[in-house]
Amino acid sequence: MEKLDACIRNHDKEIEKMCNFHHQGFVDAITELLKVRTDAEKLKVQVTDTNRRFQDAGKEVIVQTEDIIRCRIQQRNITTVVEKLQLCLPVLEMYSKLKEQMSAKRYYSALKTMEQLENVYFPRVSQYRFCQLMIENLPKLREDIKEISMSDLKDFLESIRKHSDKIGETAMKQAQQQKLFSVILQKQNNVKFGKTVYINDRIPEERNEIVLKPVFEEEDENEEEVLTVQDLVDFSPVYQCLHIYSVLGDEETFENYYRKQRKKQARLVLQPQSNMHETVDGYRRYFTQIVGFFVVEDHILHVTQGLVTRAYTDELWNMALSKIIAVLRAHSSYCTDPDLVLELKNLIVIFADTLQGYGFPVNRLFDLLFEIRDQYNETLLKKWAGVFRDIFEEDNYSPIPIVNEEEYKTVISKFPFQDPDLEKQSFPKKLPMSQSVPHIYIQVKEFIYASLKFSESLHRSSTEIDDMLRKSTNLLLTRTLSSCLLNLIKKPHIGLTELVQIIINTTHLEQACKYLEDFITNITNISQETVHTTRLYGLSTFKDARHAAEGEIYTKLNQKIDEFVQLADYDWTMSEPDGRASGYLMDLINFLRSIFQVFTHLPGKVAQTACMSACQHLSTSLMQMLLDSELKQISMGAVQQFNLDVIQCELFANSEPVPGFQGDTLQLAFIDLRQLLDLFMVWDWSTYLADYGQPASKYLRVNPNTALTLLEKIKDTSKKNNIFAQFRKNDRDKQKLIETVVKQLRSLVNGMSQHT
Repeated sequence: MEKLDACIRNHDKEIEKMCNFHHQGFVDAITELLKVRTDAEKLKVQVTDTNRRFQDAGKEVIVQTEDIIRCRIQQRNITTVVEKLQLCLPVLEMYSKLKEQMSAKRYYSALKTMEQLENVYFPRVSQYRFCQLMIENLPKLREDIKEISMSDLKDFLESIRKHSDKIGETAMKQAQQQKLFSVILQKQNNVKFGKTVYINDRIPEERNEIVLKPVFEEEDENEEEVLTVQDLVDFSPVYQCLHIYSVLGDEETFENYYRKQRKKQARLVLQPQSNMHETVDGYRRYFTQIVGFFVVEDHILHVTQGLVTRAYTDELWNMALSKIIAVLRAHSSYCTDPDLVLELKNLIVIFADTLQGYGFPVNRLFDLLFEIRDQYNETLLKKWAGVFRDIFEEDNYSPIPIVNEEEYKTVISKFPFQDPDLEKQSFPKKLPMSQSVPHIYIQVKEFIYASLKFSESLHRSSTEIDDMLRKSTNLLLTRTLSSCLLNLIKKPHIGLTELVQIIINTTHLEQACKYLEDFITNITNISQETVHTTRLYGLSTFKDARHAAEGEIYTKLNQKIDEFVQLADYDWTMSEPDGRASGYLMDLINFLRSIFQVFTHLPGKVAQTACMSACQHLSTSLMQMLLDSELKQISMGAVQQFNLDVIQCELFANSEPVPGFQGDTLQLAFIDLRQLLDLFMVWDWSTYLADYGQPASKYLRVNPNTALTLLEKIKDTSKKNNIFAQFRKNDRDKQKLIETVVKQLRSLVNGMSQHT
């Protein structure tokens, strides 16, 4: 501590020495500082003033400098904005273009613009919010485009559904015009090379031009422009929608939707109206709609790739064809007018030719035409049945009177009649047939013409057409004409004279059948010598009609006999005969004589059969009159009177009212009556009973049952007349004889029944 204190005192001394050494300098410095103090204050004032004045002078510079800085900042910002705007402007321009394309409904271009925006432009400005908004808006725009394009497609589908008939009508017109041109060209070639289809008895020109008759009337005859489906329909909605969905990668959805909607429309198009069969316009509209539908599909098939395929159209066509055939088969069955059926056939042919031109198979339609042809023939047969009925109603059933050569040529030109003997006769004269014969012959030819109309344009050979004509003509003869003749024959107002004329008419119609065969041969140019050529069945047809007429003659003759017999008014209790035949019987015989005079125009066998039938029926009627169960008593006077009537019948039979009978053939019709009456007139019962059953018996035709019935009626009369004379010996013997004969006849009858 002492050392420390000593050290401190040393240092203090050194410090004091130093301070003393420097004290004068310090005082001098302070003095100098005091002197400088005044100058420093002056300097401070000067500096402050200078600073003030400098600050005042620098304010403008500062302002200008700040302006320069601000301008440079703005210039830099402007440069940056320009650079960014130059980057954004193409995006905005493309987006504006997109909006314009959307407004202009250029949706496919709009989609392409969207692709460019997404792939090229948006990546450059993706950091901006407006770009994000645009990016977020693009899916909505795509959906809008899909909806709008689908709406346009729906409008297009609705439009073609409404206008498919116009499209189809145009297509069918073009097909018809092309076919007409081909037919005209073929005719010119035939004329050029000297080919003729029809030789003699040629079909008139208007008949030969059946297929050339237009099904569709031209709206403007002077219109030379050929319209196509593109001229009638704007397909841009389909193309646009297809491209849009292709770009969007949803092509399959579009194809499925389109095909589904078109199938629905196909079902609607194929659905006919309920009254379609009533007019040809109904069928025409049905066909044009279907043609329009498939013309559109064919166009879509060829101008688009993948929207519809050939397999799809074939499937759709097969479905439609089955429906069409079913509809036509059902509706055509209601058609009763042959003209309507013929127009339907022409429509089907044009319909088939049109669709065949577009590549659709139509063989089934032509097969259907064969079914409709049978129906057409049926309607023709019904129509001609009415024609034949009218002809028969208007006929007077008298030979045709010919006054001069001109009338004769007129009839011969209508009907092929040849009779050398009649030609030698002078005018006036009569043809054997009535007016209905040439009329029927003409109508048969008209039927052949009408049947030929359907055979045109069926793409069939002449041999097949010839077969069709012959078969339809056979149906006309064997069914229609035969039925009309049979109905005519059965009509109550047709008398015996008319029936005779009908037999004569059928004979001449039968002879005319060979001319009808020649007529068909001239039309088809197919020789009758061909192996498979069908023959006309006129021979059997008219032979059956003649047989029916002959049978009706026999029936009506018997009915007339019955009418006369019903007038008989015998007094079955008369004691003595009148001495002459009954009036009704003489009238009947006179009637038969006059009728058999008319039968001279009939074949001999027919007249003989009618005469024999009449005599047999008269004999049977007289026999039934005697054996009538309601007739209880017959006197011998009545039997004698009845015998006088039978004698007149025998005299009539012996007078040969119809030539050609051999010997007493006709008298045999009354042999049963004659033997029965002889038995009662002679009262030869012992001979009858003794010879019964012997081949040489005098009364071989007398049946024991018949004799017994008549004898019992006479027996009852004898009892009544001899009630007060029963004590006379002769009357008692006669009564006993009758009773004995009755017993013997009963035993014969009983023996016959037991043997049977």
